[in-house]
Amino acid sequence: MCGIVGWIDAAHKTKEKASILDQMANTLQHRGPDDYQKWVEGPAAFGHQRLIVVDPAGGKQPMIRKARDEEYILCYNGELYNTDDVRDLLKAKGWTFQSHSDTEVVLVSYMEWGTACVDYMNGIFAFSVWEKNRERLFLARDRLGVKPLFYSDRGDGVMFASEMKALLAHPEVTSAVDSDGLHELLSLGPSRTPGEGIFQEINEIRPGHRAVFENGKLKIDRYWNVKSAPHEDSFDKTVARVRELFMDASQRQLVSDVKLGTFLSGGVDSSAITAVAAEKYKQDQLGALQTFSIDYKDQEKFFKKNAFQPDRDEAFINLVSAQNQTKHSVMEARTEDLVSRLKRAVELRDLPGMADVDSSLLWFCEEIKNHVTVALSGECADEIFGGYPWFYRKEDKERKGFPWIRSLNERVTLVRQDLKGDIDIEWYMLKRYQETVAETPLLTGEDEDSKKHRQMSYLNMNWFMQTLLERKDRMSMGASLEVRVPFSDHRLVEYVWNVPWSMKFHNDQEKGLLRQALRGILPDKVLFRKKNPYPKTFHPDYTKAVCTWMEETLADPNAPLFDIFDRDQVRKLNDSEGKSIDTPWFGQLMTGPQLIAHLCQIDHWLRTYKVTF
Repeated sequence: MCGIVGWIDAAHKTKEKASILDQMANTLQHRGPDDYQKWVEGPAAFGHQRLIVVDPAGGKQPMIRKARDEEYILCYNGELYNTDDVRDLLKAKGWTFQSHSDTEVVLVSYMEWGTACVDYMNGIFAFSVWEKNRERLFLARDRLGVKPLFYSDRGDGVMFASEMKALLAHPEVTSAVDSDGLHELLSLGPSRTPGEGIFQEINEIRPGHRAVFENGKLKIDRYWNVKSAPHEDSFDKTVARVRELFMDASQRQLVSDVKLGTFLSGGVDSSAITAVAAEKYKQDQLGALQTFSIDYKDQEKFFKKNAFQPDRDEAFINLVSAQNQTKHSVMEARTEDLVSRLKRAVELRDLPGMADVDSSLLWFCEEIKNHVTVALSGECADEIFGGYPWFYRKEDKERKGFPWIRSLNERVTLVRQDLKGDIDIEWYMLKRYQETVAETPLLTGEDEDSKKHRQMSYLNMNWFMQTLLERKDRMSMGASLEVRVPFSDHRLVEYVWNVPWSMKFHNDQEKGLLRQALRGILPDKVLFRKKNPYPKTFHPDYTKAVCTWMEETLADPNAPLFDIFDRDQVRKLNDSEGKSIDTPWFGQLMTGPQLIAHLCQIDHWLRTYKVTF
């Protein structure tokens, strides 16, 4: 993976532009610490921070090729999983290649098919192509939004980058936040509306979208979405097809010229990926697959069962590792490991995040990076197959708005009284919810229950999954670790989209269809284990540490947090160690100390980014 940055603007001189480009690209060094290259000519400037994964010599960027009196310059972040297939198609059309990198295949694909090139790609990507003579810029992002791509439309010019910090490093882009941005923070945070960058001058290319900038105009269109159609396959045929697609996606994503491993939580998703990868390693005589799990110091002493986390992961991890003969490492995080990275996690997201759910993942990825450069992870399965309680639990299905935002009353309570005339938290949340529901591709003639399940799946794919993919990208790339997600393969997503809920919820169990498809791959104890979310710490020292951080914030009369939040209400929350609010702020895990830490992260974000409203 890499970090990309680009800037089209005829007004600046080349020398000045190169200096500013370096400044912007330098903020993305963590995404690509192995090499930095740039290309600056005329109105265009591109920078590329490279993390070498495939073809060290042949994959250098920006990559340049000439054909038909045109010169094409590519900046690419991602991995293609059908590189050989696309290369063969292009060879049949007469194209030749100087490397075995997917980068060259992406560039030549654009040279052959133009803006339709994305239709041929199976992978995770965000990239730009500049046609020098025509002075046209093309931007594209992968179908499910695994790789990020932000932009700032300057009217007569445009900037883009892998992360918002690179755009904010440009002297003409400010960190101002308007009313919508403030609503995003208070109504939806730590999620955000697809396409919104929170900062007033920054937006995001949505998943499955592409853009063209030419003659001073930026035009964006959607090239991919799920399509609703009747599902004709029997249950047995559906199970077989899901298994086939999952196996193919997982095996394709094992291609790498550097060391590779898998996340292993002991849950169904990561365990299945691990089993497939371990078998492939065995067939190819590559030795034992390296697998990694996270735990917390003294977790066995302080762990408390709840509806979301019914048991610990250790026994299930050991079972999967032993069965697949993996070389397993348990990374045990201390409280100070989590707390010391809470601020860095904000700086990697460029926004307040999910507290220690972020910082623990950052630490975990840093530890994994000591062993491998690429890892496979189980993200996306729950959104695609219906693994969360809100897919089937009556009270969640009937809740107004996003089922993972149950804290509307708490959000309103914490906001300053004098802002409540300008801020309508519930209205904004419901507005964004209804926009997505209205966008859902429905099937004519379906009954009301089937319609509701499609809408729930679409909401999860476009919102909850995006939040988790953003977290995984920023924290992993913050550690210069490439993470791949086989369950985001668009072929699998397209197929499962039309499978009826009765099949997905086979045997009245979340992801029942997926579990049937994985029979024989996983031991039954793992296969039919109740879903457990990403583990959080229960250590009282963590609570003490974040409460101390908040006490320091409360003691600061100029703390920007209290330009938005009510100081007395936050003090009450902190005095109770977070127990005065027992509803998760977001998702399933952000209660108590996680909420306090999230508020501290908001304060750090306001200070560090010098946010103005």
